Amino acid sequence: MPSANPPESYVCDTLPAPKLVAEHDVSAPRRPDHPQEPTPLHAAPRKLCFRHQRMADEGTNLRLQQSLDAMPLDERQAVNAIWSSFSSSSHPRRALILQGLLTMCCFSQLSLLTEHLAHLIRIDPFACFPREVSLKILGYLDATSLCRAAQVAKRWKALADDDILWRGICEQHIGQKCAKCGWGLPILEKKRSYRLRSISPPTERLITKRPVPDEEYESAPPLKRQRSSTREEPESSCQASSCALLTSIPSIESVTRPWKDVYSERMAIERNWRRGRCTVRTLKGHSDGVMCLQFNENLPYPAFPVLISGSYDCTVRVWNMETGVELHNLKGHTLAVRALQFDDITLITGSMDHTLKVWDWRRGKHIRTLTGHTDAVLCLNFDSNVLASGSVDTTIKVWNLRTGGAFTLRGHNDRVNAVQLWDCNPSARVEQSNVSLFDVPGGGSSSPQGSACSASEIDAGKMLFSASDDGTIKLWDLTRRTCLCTMTGHMGQVQSMKLLPASDCNSEELSIEVANNERATTSALEPNKTPLGSVSSEWPHGTSTPPLPQTTVRFRKKPVLISGSLDNTIRLWDIETGKCTRTFFGHIEGVWAVACDTMRLVSGSQDRTIKVWSPDEGKCTATLVGHKAAVSCLALGEDKIVSGSDDADIKIWSFSE
Repeated sequence: MPSANPPESYVCDTLPAPKLVAEHDVSAPRRPDHPQEPTPLHAAPRKLCFRHQRMADEGTNLRLQQSLDAMPLDERQAVNAIWSSFSSSSHPRRALILQGLLTMCCFSQLSLLTEHLAHLIRIDPFACFPREVSLKILGYLDATSLCRAAQVAKRWKALADDDILWRGICEQHIGQKCAKCGWGLPILEKKRSYRLRSISPPTERLITKRPVPDEEYESAPPLKRQRSSTREEPESSCQASSCALLTSIPSIESVTRPWKDVYSERMAIERNWRRGRCTVRTLKGHSDGVMCLQFNENLPYPAFPVLISGSYDCTVRVWNMETGVELHNLKGHTLAVRALQFDDITLITGSMDHTLKVWDWRRGKHIRTLTGHTDAVLCLNFDSNVLASGSVDTTIKVWNLRTGGAFTLRGHNDRVNAVQLWDCNPSARVEQSNVSLFDVPGGGSSSPQGSACSASEIDAGKMLFSASDDGTIKLWDLTRRTCLCTMTGHMGQVQSMKLLPASDCNSEELSIEVANNERATTSALEPNKTPLGSVSSEWPHGTSTPPLPQTTVRFRKKPVLISGSLDNTIRLWDIETGKCTRTFFGHIEGVWAVACDTMRLVSGSQDRTIKVWSPDEGKCTATLVGHKAAVSCLALGEDKIVSGSDDADIKIWSFSE
């Protein structure tokens, strides 16, 4: 039953029928843009739909008029009558007429219809939608689809390149792995608007993944020749770079870039990571194996990234990582430097001469010496409150940087190779005092013997992981000075260990209840379970601390612990249960160093290679070959790896070029 439309309702109509021309005025000029048509008595508001409006814009009616004029008058009248009848029909009647026409069409007419319909049904949606609706639709596309949409037309490109769309994609991928596609992009915090540029040493493109033959290593020139051939920098340039360590960066007006460019830059770097494409630079200067290193690209000043390395040649060297220029050569240790760490101002080094030294690395000055270990210092780690060091004497010394006091943790049966602080309760931090152990004038020395460090002077929730040659990893509560958990699983000496911070992990909430002389338990999932293992009720030998009240330490996310061992494997540990969750196999000799961030894990081995791993998949994504001896230390950045080796070289593997 047809419905009666009110006079004010919208009626989509075709163009008026072409004007019929009488025989006596065939030669009269026509105005196809204004065809005449009898006006109905009750005309509804006329409005063309999108397709008919496009027909008017494209001049379709003009072409029909020309074809009609070429026909005899009687045929012209018949065709015009059919068009006029169809144009004045309602939509149901039009559908019926079309169905009847289709039944009368032969294959030749159907082929003609198919050819024309293929073009007529193509509609550009963004030509008729408002901009807001178009952006909403494009917001459901991924980056690849947006790039393809930008190639369709200029209108599409203007929409597909909109900053709002690409900002959402950047927020979905940068600094984290996308839940939909599994890709994550580096943050690249080092990108600054102001950067002092200078000529960098030549780079070499990494083109091979096969091991370097022993003959090539044996035929290498002596180390002294390498040092003399690479240290031809003018003395004035070294002094200028050294002075730049003390110069603050002038404020520069920031420049805004399109979000699409930001995404493209980071996507190129991530693809290089996944395909193992990088350029390699070599820094030469040490005369013996490089045992430890660290770099920082986000210092408030200077304007260039700084790299500090320690070696068996008893020296600590400060480098401009952009140019490869050596800025300082810190001398003071009498034996090999095995460990170091630095922040904006302070550098602490540990040596086989049984001491730790504190330096002002910007000025290249020694501040003080810390003594207490009875054998070589192999590792250290510090924050604003605590300094921890491990030694061949099987002990760990914990130094309170606020008071200068220290105490000793005993529990390992062999040398301690790695220590890592963990602040599982950041809200319990005490405001840092103005006086620090590092503020003592240069030349001083300090020994923990005879000095006491009260448990209340260390922030609640301060934990420490330690790895040893006895094959175990221990978790210590520094407030109670007890071992909470011993992680076993490695079949060889554990040489290195890194903690992926909780802020970078995707894991559930965890809370730890620590009571006096009781076990440490987790209450997040199973209250009756004691996954951290048995906790000894005895304090370390030679210490005495009054009982502490029961406390509950809560933290939102648990970090992931990663360890490397001479059993050729890398392991991921769940610190809640103390169990190994994943084992990485791939190195054919012992693993000396590991490093990790949110996106990837890297390892250096005795087999002279560096491997890049996907922590989620457990697969090796790239193998980097170039060192001529064991890779002894590593540092990982968002777009680079810096490695040190027993061949006395430091290599910078850059994935951004």
